[in-house]
Amino acid sequence: MAKMGYKEGQGLGKEEQGINKALHVEKTSKTQGKIIYENEKKNEDLPITEMLKNPSKVVLLRNMVGPGEVDAELEPETKEECSKYGEIYEKKDYESEEDAVKIFIEFAQVDSAIKALVDLNGRYFGGRIVKASFYELEKFRKGNIQ
Repeated sequence: MAKMGYKEGQGLGKEEQGINKALHVEKTSKTQGKIIYENEKKNEDLPITEMLKNPSKVVLLRNMVGPGEVDAELEPETKEECSKYGEIYEKKDYESEEDAVKIFIEFAQVDSAIKALVDLNGRYFGGRIVKASFYELEKFRKGNIQ
């Protein structure tokens, strides 16, 4: 493509108006998917060094428990563990049928969320490996947690 005048970071087209990021396919079911731009790629799929470039006060914890495995001890245990990193404003759980339970924790300070992400990502919980990522604060506050 460089032979035809393409330079990395430029859009395609006569006036460089085309897309300039790679496209990815995100699986939505066994047989279907959707095309997403590179910059829309989920935070949870990024290496931790990339996640730290765009921190948030909200940490999303995935893969702690599976669907139907939420018990009365999960919330106080999670809050207690996360309060070690700083003050917590709010915690929400979201359980869907096809995905594991998602636990959202809003910290008072971004630095607390960073500490939690670094420490909790990759940690074992009940025989599962926890996957931690940042989640957009505005989406969380609007209740868009699916």
